[in-house]
Amino acid sequence: MVDDIPKSLADLSDRKLRTKLLEKEHVFPLTYFVQKIRNERELEREVPDFDPLDGGIHAECLFLLEAPGPKAVQSGFVSRNNPDETAKNFFNFNQEVDIPRQKTIIWNVVPWYIGSEKKIRAAQQKDIQQGLAYTHQLIALLPQLKNIVLFGKKAQAIKNELSEHYKGLVIITSPHPSPMFVNRKKQNKESIISALKRAKIELGLGRE
Repeated sequence: MVDDIPKSLADLSDRKLRTKLLEKEHVFPLTYFVQKIRNERELEREVPDFDPLDGGIHAECLFLLEAPGPKAVQSGFVSRNNPDETAKNFFNFNQEVDIPRQKTIIWNVVPWYIGSEKKIRAAQQKDIQQGLAYTHQLIALLPQLKNIVLFGKKAQAIKNELSEHYKGLVIITSPHPSPMFVNRKKQNKESIISALKRAKIELGLGRE
């Protein structure tokens, strides 16, 4: 049994259990997709897997952030359960809004870790452009997708591209859930909650 609590991926047994789940029907096409990126980019753990506790190919809501952080590389998953404060914030915000996890999926506009062994760096335009083709490929794997939430300015750099290509999808923007942004001013947390509430409404689960 996998514990769905903040920072649970700090536990090796949890990571092993999720690794076994990567072959489940709902997530296997995404596991194959990740391996494809690794092969094409000549990378390995720098491209973490999707979290099998999320909705996989059945997801209706795609959460896009910037790039995997060091903890995602260490755990092997892009997950709200990673042992860092950004993931903890994201977990708690989703709990507060109460969007069913199985309807969501988390990914990054740059699917691979960028930076050195010591520190991640900010995504540059060339990184985002290189990742864009994979964002399109991912969306093609999500036939039930209804909306995309772009967290932070780096993810929002592809908003126009997505709006132009996917007329049937609702594109929502939100501040990034990292402590640096959340703690800067109260309005940032409120804006994140507001964006998640709108995503929930677009899924037919909330009220206008």
